[in-house]
Amino acid sequence: MRVLIEKLTKQYLDRRGLATEALEDINLVVEENEFVVVVGPSGCGKSTLLNLIAGLISPTSGQVVFEGERSRTQPQTAMVFQDFALFPWRTVYKNIVFGLEERRASLSEQRETGQKYIQMVGLQGSEQKYPHQLSGGMKQRVSIARALAMDPLLLLMDEPFSALDAQTRTLMQYELSRIWEETRKSFLYITHNIEEAVFLGDRVVVLSRRPGRILDIVDIDLPRPRGEKLSLEKAYLEYVDRIWQTIKDQAKEALEEKGDDYR
Repeated sequence: MRVLIEKLTKQYLDRRGLATEALEDINLVVEENEFVVVVGPSGCGKSTLLNLIAGLISPTSGQVVFEGERSRTQPQTAMVFQDFALFPWRTVYKNIVFGLEERRASLSEQRETGQKYIQMVGLQGSEQKYPHQLSGGMKQRVSIARALAMDPLLLLMDEPFSALDAQTRTLMQYELSRIWEETRKSFLYITHNIEEAVFLGDRVVVLSRRPGRILDIVDIDLPRPRGEKLSLEKAYLEYVDRIWQTIKDQAKEALEEKGDDYR
């Protein structure tokens, strides 16, 4: 399965009724089993790009094409949000199998799939807990498991660790890298954090400030599995510096820019 993003452009109308371009002429291919990360300054259209790929909004022009076969019940995408988006009245297990219930999977399929992903994200023993009983990192594990349980062609992640404290965020990066190694699904991950992008990605797509355009696509040639010592490696630091040098002027201009923020 490949995802082709072709000449994707998105315009919004501002409060004065004038067209404001959020994304301009985005061309990108997400290959099968690839982990692609998108970084860019605030307001560059990163989340807009994800919503277009998910089909939550329509492009002004261009298209998103999913190549390859899929089963009747397999969705094209599933989304992991930064605010967890869990149902507070459902247990960990019930949150994870929610999508399977909606597509009327059998109880045996729900149990098998639910337990598979509970184990994969390390939530054994917490199946009957409710979201208010979980830490932020545990909540995000539930969100990831729920998305994976749907077996999407492409997993979309919109800054999923931004609400976590620094230590938990680092640990979740290690966990997500491990989960990707285990599932080998196609991931498209949005972040502001350049170090996170380099740690996780096979490729890093660098967007300009609004309207978002692709400034660079960086192939990350670092060994997997990736662990905590990677951040000390010269090659890792060089990738981080290259991306920062590409984006820093854009980030300064975005910080100074006034007006509506079309993320």
